Amino acid sequence: MRTRIESGRPAPSPFRRYWPLAPGIVFLNHGSFGSCPTPILKLQTELRRRLEAEPVQFLWRRYEERLEPSRVAVARFAGARPRDVVFTANATTGVNAVLRSAGLRRGDELLTTNQDYNACHNALAEIARRSGARLVVANVPFPLRNAEEVIEAVMRAVTPRTRLALVDHVSSNSALIFPVARIVRELEARGVDTLVDGAHAPGMMALNLTKLSPAYYTGNLHKWVCAPKGVAFLWAREDKQTDLQPAVVSHGNNRRRAGYTPFQDRFDWAGTLDPTPWFCAGPVLRWMEELLPGGWRELRRRNHELTVKARKLLCARLQVEPPCPESMLGSMATIPLPERFQGVPPSGKIDAEQLRLYDEFGIEVPFLRAGVPERRYFRISAQIYNTLAEYDYLAKVLENVRAKLRARR
Repeated sequence: MRTRIESGRPAPSPFRRYWPLAPGIVFLNHGSFGSCPTPILKLQTELRRRLEAEPVQFLWRRYEERLEPSRVAVARFAGARPRDVVFTANATTGVNAVLRSAGLRRGDELLTTNQDYNACHNALAEIARRSGARLVVANVPFPLRNAEEVIEAVMRAVTPRTRLALVDHVSSNSALIFPVARIVRELEARGVDTLVDGAHAPGMMALNLTKLSPAYYTGNLHKWVCAPKGVAFLWAREDKQTDLQPAVVSHGNNRRRAGYTPFQDRFDWAGTLDPTPWFCAGPVLRWMEELLPGGWRELRRRNHELTVKARKLLCARLQVEPPCPESMLGSMATIPLPERFQGVPPSGKIDAEQLRLYDEFGIEVPFLRAGVPERRYFRISAQIYNTLAEYDYLAKVLENVRAKLRARR
């Protein structure tokens, strides 16, 4: 028999019908892997049918004519020139390409923060190991009072040996919007190149990469843009493109195409792969733009406002303090778990409570650990298919079933 809470799951948003999310699941974790709308998945299926029907025609003769419109659309969306943009499978691939091309030597320093994404941290550590460079980690506090604390932590860690800094635009676990414009300017003034990991930023916030002008910027499109899995972009400032090699070196190093830069030649073909996610990037940007009368601006505003309201509701109901100001939130928020959930050792890849929230109550929301001393948190996301009632349902579950969730660990 279902519990009273479970039987009271909120009605879905009218926009939910455009997404193939499992019925009955309260999906509050768009930030992990996104979700692609059904109309775009249908387009991708048709593109894949054409790929298999005429592989040579699709992958060789007509490749650029499908790729270039998406590149132009993504560049416009990101405030960039198309000539400075290439596609990658994901932001981690873009980070790896930059790090492998950095030409680091023994004694150089790489700078990151304790808020970086684990996969990117591993890439930094491996490059440091191979080159003999030193990996320096700036300790950004969490919780924190304001964005100045991020800037201060990063700049305190800079030394005359710092060559390259990896800085998140939106941190994954803590869901903080970093003040990247100021960080880029201050690092540049000290002769340090910045690689911005913008995995969460496209679709969550407006971008103008030409104005921001870091050395490098990479961002996912499968998250807040809702593209199919396998499409991200790498932007490089023109003076940094010459020595930049893709993570997979293929034909482009010695096969030039008329009308394309050497940077694009090197990245546009990484061997035989399924390019349909890249070809869908332009169409999904247009499709999402048309969901609301105000287009992307209204969509970003709506998601941000829902995030702020949801965080207020959850913090009040769970009697916890918000760990950062609203000004540092985008379309995600990380919230402390109440004291009754603290002091529990890790139970595997996914915390037991997170598994049971899904299995017993149909709630998909991630649990995580952060800070010094380490505390337990959960992170909510807000996409157009979410409603405030879903976060209210989450609050009811966390309020009323904590004994059940803990008893079965």
